[in-house]
Amino acid sequence: MIRKIAIRDRRFELDGSAGSDAVHKDPIYSYAVTELIDEGGLVGTGIAFTLGAGNELVCQAAKYYADKLIGKDIEEIMAGFGTLFYQFSNEQQFRWLGPHKGVVHLALASVTNACYDLWAKKRQQPLWKLLTSLSPEALVATLDLSYLEEELSAEQAIALLKENQTGRETRSAILKTGYPGYDTSIGWFNYSDDKVRENCKKAIAEGFTAMKLKVGSADPERDIRRANIVREVAGAEIKVMLDANQQWTLPQALRICSQLKSMNPYWIEEPTHPDDVIAHQVLAEAISPMKLALGEHVPNRIIFKNYLQSRSAAFIQVDAVRVGGVSEFITVSLLCKKFGIPVVPHVGDMGQLHQHLVLFNHISLNHEALFLEHIPHLQKYFLQPAKIRHGVYQTPQEPGSSCDFINLS
Repeated sequence: MIRKIAIRDRRFELDGSAGSDAVHKDPIYSYAVTELIDEGGLVGTGIAFTLGAGNELVCQAAKYYADKLIGKDIEEIMAGFGTLFYQFSNEQQFRWLGPHKGVVHLALASVTNACYDLWAKKRQQPLWKLLTSLSPEALVATLDLSYLEEELSAEQAIALLKENQTGRETRSAILKTGYPGYDTSIGWFNYSDDKVRENCKKAIAEGFTAMKLKVGSADPERDIRRANIVREVAGAEIKVMLDANQQWTLPQALRICSQLKSMNPYWIEEPTHPDDVIAHQVLAEAISPMKLALGEHVPNRIIFKNYLQSRSAAFIQVDAVRVGGVSEFITVSLLCKKFGIPVVPHVGDMGQLHQHLVLFNHISLNHEALFLEHIPHLQKYFLQPAKIRHGVYQTPQEPGSSCDFINLS
């Protein structure tokens, strides 16, 4: 039984120019943290990610949702969590502020993620193990599939899970080998060319076989020069991704992407406004066979559905601390499986939660184990920081979702 709740506003200054991109020049990595405490003292910790200002608003909204869980048993909550998620995300007092986006949806993510963490701790399992052990019916009961019915009904979701049970044992070998990572910290926007070059060499020495550079400069020649530096250091075999963080207009993206073709980017990430599905569709067709990735700023499953329907993205970067938490992440992953599009999450959680979710995606949904973004800057603040060895995420073994902080009070 959940006896009490605590909501905390956690903000972390970054060192130097870490975290900078074309739009967010001096971010403060921040979390709206929900704690659900049960009668035995177990604490379910959930997080939603922001970049500083406004984090307190997310915390206020999270308290509104979390208060409604006091007195309820976590097993009963999770047995029909999809219904609860629908009720919370359509709460009449909050729906005008969304719906399903912005402050209120981030708040729901924090509370949702706390529920999944407490559930896993109650069952004394790491979250990946809990999720992969659920029956298709029990898993789908935790999802809200409303507004997706023309593409994914509950019956179709259950069937999709059952279809992909074949090969689970073989795919479970990844629990021993670990899940590949990619280094997203080699080329933050404010880093000098020399630091980018140095970081590329360091990432390769640490075993990473993929890395990402921030682009979106006012002077496109800067982007082109730095992209070629990374390709020169990395060589032809390393995957190099370029991330514009929504900085370009469509005409700019069309022009600059054509100039970047020669360095063979693995993908171009967030080239323009995240709500502009048609612009991405036009760009994807124009620059093919170059590929687009997006999802960091896509707030809900409905917009992801539209991106998938329009074939606008080759990689979906749904983030469980940006959409409505683990429940909506799994929903989007099911949609992506239906459309044959890989899920490569953005990690506003620094990979703590997503290291569990990508294992679920691979084992239970047969998503390709491509790689998971790695951002190391906040590791020292987590009680059980993600372990990366030779560029590979090691499988977490502790109960829960790995989102507890050190010295949270």
